[in-house]
Amino acid sequence: MITIREYVESDAQALWGIHFYTIRNVNIRDYSQEQVEAWAPECLDLSVWKTRISGLSPFVAEVDNTIVGYTDLQPNGLIDHFFCHHEYQGQGVGKALMSHVLSMAEQRGIRRLYSEVSITARPFYEYFGFKVVQTQEMEVRGQKLRNFVMEKYS
Repeated sequence: MITIREYVESDAQALWGIHFYTIRNVNIRDYSQEQVEAWAPECLDLSVWKTRISGLSPFVAEVDNTIVGYTDLQPNGLIDHFFCHHEYQGQGVGKALMSHVLSMAEQRGIRRLYSEVSITARPFYEYFGFKVVQTQEMEVRGQKLRNFVMEKYS
């Protein structure tokens, strides 16, 4: 069973692992080795990550007390991070997280949700009714990565 809970500081390392290994193992299908290495670098200052992730106040997905994914919902409707553990993809984790985000948006009165979505994640977001409003290239550590600004109105 998948449970969704609020983030606690001790989750930071596990969330970095999900972020890193998902990009390195899943997003590699749509991005070059150089691009994924820029996006998820080997060297990480954990204190910088802890500050960043704490500021997002993410929702954390667990299966049998194992962290298997996370996402967030900012007050302006931005979904800044959305990652599912690469070994748990296709098992309902993403669906549970997105359902939670949609429910929280409704509770909080957020009518417009939007995100900067990778090539890899675009079909997932489309499944939940998000539409592409802009294609863009982002520069990350010297590499250009294509993604999509996608939005959904409730």
